[in-house]
Amino acid sequence: MRKLNRAVLGFAIVAGAGFTGPGIAAEQAGEDVSPADIVFLGDHIVTMDPDRPSVEAVAVRGETIAAAGSRDDVLALRGEATRVVELGDRALLPGFIDAHGHFLAVGRSLDALSLHPPPVGDVRNVDDVVRKIRAWIAEREIPPGGLVVGSGYDDSLLAEQRHPTRDDLDRASTAHRIVLTHVSGHLRTANSAALAAGGVTAGTPDPPGGHIRRRPGSREPDGVLEERAGALVAAGGLFAPTPGETEALARRAVGEYVRYGTTTVQDGSTGWETIDVLRAAAERSPFHADVAAFPRFRATADAERVVHEPDYRGGFRIAGMKFSLDGSPQGRTAWVTDPYAEGPPGAPPDYRAYGTLDPDAYRAGAARLIGRGVPIIVHANGDAAIDLMLDGVDTAVAGLEPMPDHRAVIIHAQLMRADQLDRAAALRVVPSFFSAHAFFWGDWHRRSFGEARGNNVSPVRWAIERGVRFTVHNDAPIVPPDIMRLVSITVNRRTRSGHVLGPHQRATVQEALHAVTLGAAYQYFEEDAKGSITVGKQADLVILGKNPLDADPAALEHIEVVETFSRGRSVYASPPE
Repeated sequence: MRKLNRAVLGFAIVAGAGFTGPGIAAEQAGEDVSPADIVFLGDHIVTMDPDRPSVEAVAVRGETIAAAGSRDDVLALRGEATRVVELGDRALLPGFIDAHGHFLAVGRSLDALSLHPPPVGDVRNVDDVVRKIRAWIAEREIPPGGLVVGSGYDDSLLAEQRHPTRDDLDRASTAHRIVLTHVSGHLRTANSAALAAGGVTAGTPDPPGGHIRRRPGSREPDGVLEERAGALVAAGGLFAPTPGETEALARRAVGEYVRYGTTTVQDGSTGWETIDVLRAAAERSPFHADVAAFPRFRATADAERVVHEPDYRGGFRIAGMKFSLDGSPQGRTAWVTDPYAEGPPGAPPDYRAYGTLDPDAYRAGAARLIGRGVPIIVHANGDAAIDLMLDGVDTAVAGLEPMPDHRAVIIHAQLMRADQLDRAAALRVVPSFFSAHAFFWGDWHRRSFGEARGNNVSPVRWAIERGVRFTVHNDAPIVPPDIMRLVSITVNRRTRSGHVLGPHQRATVQEALHAVTLGAAYQYFEEDAKGSITVGKQADLVILGKNPLDADPAALEHIEVVETFSRGRSVYASPPE
């Protein structure tokens, strides 16, 4: 398997159309002239390679890009069995790279009760939630005492502007345990039967890093459980699939990602038992995309246990470790330094939310892992959490000359301040912005944080101005793993209401594409193997219905993924019209 090179490449974003150079770039200066398996020909080959941004033709041999250059020269590698793809008006790009997500949860969501609002689902009010739960129980013939699990409800978009409570869910059923996960993944709400099964009562204290919401004037839980309090109703196997079910989920999830042109997928918070199952599955039959797993950090012992794997085996590797320092801005649990402009129900005027991991445990774990050369990704939405994240990296690299090439990643980085980006530049930290928020929750953030902070969420332009390497992501299944919609939102920053959320933070199409290709490959220490159409790199490619660099920015999200290639093999093709 390909060894991942940790050398640092220049940060280059090339604007505008490129050139078609003379001749051909081929493996080993043309020494291997055996026939190519596939040849792509067209005027819209977007290489994302800063040294050669556009070519007329590309050849693939096995799992590798064998040639890229002029049409005539590349066609010299055509053999009797070579598949020749005339692109016409379609575009060829490097396969997209998922900078952060939870791919197993994507698999679970395909068969789960969806309570998402438009445009993902059709839930608009609490009565819709109740109606859909009742219908789900009837359709699935779930017996009394059974468990009902749903996800995707969004209090910011429900007509009532609140979470469904235990009383609402009791209207759906008192004979079943009902547990719903908020669209952010950071809160749950449960009915009375589920609370009772979890032993959650008026006497239950808030767990560290979590909060049990109570009925007004009472200690009685109202059903809504923030952050780590959600685990109180997960006991007893809320998500406890067998190894066979986990493998089936994984393969279905990979199939969903490649449908969107994604050829490297992340599972950002994997349990150790799940890692064992995924590794065994990959050894039996390789996944159709590369899966990078980041086991979750819970305690200091985890920092000793993680084994960083630089190579994929069967399309799977442990790529580092995941920390979580706070909650969610759409769930109003992101930890901030200045109070929320509008906090959750009953919150005091100085509400700033809270951290979800002991700061000393994070600092010690981060220092140990960085010292061992293990990459870390750190969930930090609010600026208080981002301060802690940066402090941990600063402590870990203090006094080390030269600074290690750690590429520690701030996952989400929603409320990152300009001065924090200056620190990120100095510390060589990579923010991965959840820029899809601009559409899905931009209007909500303006209410939660006020106009100044709300309009500067996911500050990609500040990062570019400072030379900070960054990526963008969907955090699927929080929003679907649709990369072209992510690119569109990063470029347009238009909210549901039509407001342009901080137009000064918009990226160009080229910059947004870089963030999901070569920029994301850099985040993974994979820039020598992926992220551009460059000879010698892995043949991860995507054909789009048209060239995004020539498209109307408002129409970017509607560009079709026509075909996806992973390691030189076609793994998805759109149905014929």
